Amino acid sequence: MADDLILQISNLSKAFGPVQALRGVDFELRRGEIHAIAGENGAGKSTLMNAVDGILRPDSGEIRFDGRPVDIASPAMAQRLGIGFVHQEIALCPDITVAENIFMAATNASPHLLMNYRDLERRAAAVLGQLGDIDPTSLARDLSISQQQLVEIAKALTLDCRVLILDEPTAALTEKEAQVLFGIMRRLAAQGISIIYISHRMVEIFDNCDRVTVLRDGQYITTRKIAETTPREIVNAMVGRVIETLYPEKQRPEERSAEVILAVENLSERRRFRNITFDVRKGEILGFAGLIGAGRSEIVKGICALEGEVTGEVRLKGRCLDRRHYKDSIAEGIVYLSEDRKGDGLFLEMSIASNVSALAVQQIASNLGVIDDRREQAQARGLGEQLNLKCGHVGQPVSTLSGGNQQKVAIAKMLSVKPQVIFLDEPTRGVDVGAKAEIHRILRELARSGVGIVVISSELPELIGVCDRVLVVREGQISGEVSGDSMTEENIMHLASVLERQQVAI
Repeated sequence: MADDLILQISNLSKAFGPVQALRGVDFELRRGEIHAIAGENGAGKSTLMNAVDGILRPDSGEIRFDGRPVDIASPAMAQRLGIGFVHQEIALCPDITVAENIFMAATNASPHLLMNYRDLERRAAAVLGQLGDIDPTSLARDLSISQQQLVEIAKALTLDCRVLILDEPTAALTEKEAQVLFGIMRRLAAQGISIIYISHRMVEIFDNCDRVTVLRDGQYITTRKIAETTPREIVNAMVGRVIETLYPEKQRPEERSAEVILAVENLSERRRFRNITFDVRKGEILGFAGLIGAGRSEIVKGICALEGEVTGEVRLKGRCLDRRHYKDSIAEGIVYLSEDRKGDGLFLEMSIASNVSALAVQQIASNLGVIDDRREQAQARGLGEQLNLKCGHVGQPVSTLSGGNQQKVAIAKMLSVKPQVIFLDEPTRGVDVGAKAEIHRILRELARSGVGIVVISSELPELIGVCDRVLVVREGQISGEVSGDSMTEENIMHLASVLERQQVAI
């Protein structure tokens, strides 16, 4: 069996000061297999892969590649060995083209002084054709988050990989885009390329992987064949405790109310959406589904006056609103949580307390207009306790927190203005299974307290599990609504891709 192994990791350890990130971790990867690594945020998954990719040097232990010990001193050396890494965090150069981003490493190594742009674009178009409709001449900054993720994957596919590491590759992809990626993974595995697949999504792991290794608190827990285990066993191994369900109880029949918190009528924006009409009722969680580019986020940003020249009417508890800027929406208690929490939702190098107070600094300012540090920290501690935020103290930088706790800080920032309606765009993207369950619980508690909750998600199981109703958006219009027993993945996908333009009721 040793001849079948392409990568062996033995007793690997890594510490950052007093924090032991890895403790004697073992891992084996076979030729041509798709091997998942699962674990909560902070379990050590990224640290382990960063050691394999030469980004970090382990303190002790051994890495063997193709049967021989290796000292991987840099990502360039990892690439020479045949290791490709698609990171969860997108790292494209925004001011150059897609084609230049894809072939940056090859271009830097080229002996030629001049770049053949036409050839570069042709080669980029060939690899992008496997993944989606992306113009290789576009600037990276003009792409959506999902398109940028596909470009990152395209970069890895151009390398002569023997081992491909994918860290949460579907976090920004639609179901359709994810299925294309899974097909590519299976083709690569059939060609003998080994894939390490890091994901929090049990469905993806169990549908596409051969084996799964679980890490917890920097330690190796178990490796199982997918055919010989269950999602519940893996989740319980990840968290060290039994999680009964990811989703809290939905709105009970006796809780249903006809009271409308937010009403939107005939909302239109010349290029991106038209005739959007819906309402958000007291106590419910409303979902927005649709393919990437359908207009889900654009509609919500239009309601919040974040972008676009929008026509139509928005009423809050029966009162028509005049919103010219996002600050007007905030003043009315309507807030938006961005899908890109690190780019738009948080100030990573600022403290937790400073982030929480950012939307309403006047609340924690003294009579002289100066921020009162004690008031600011008290606000952050109170909201942190409400959201079960795990941190050392509210003065620490947000960048030091796990993805799930960063998202809780972003939610706390929304709650600091005592909102009446919260729009959450991909609220659990990039967070682990335990944090997901907590965020879902928080959303249900907020809805029961009277806050209007609207969730945009590309994860259909999440929409079905957490929402009471789901509106489906297609080509800038609402194509239908599902609720109760009709809320299935098949019905949502039918409405998202239906050929007819008229509304469909299911």
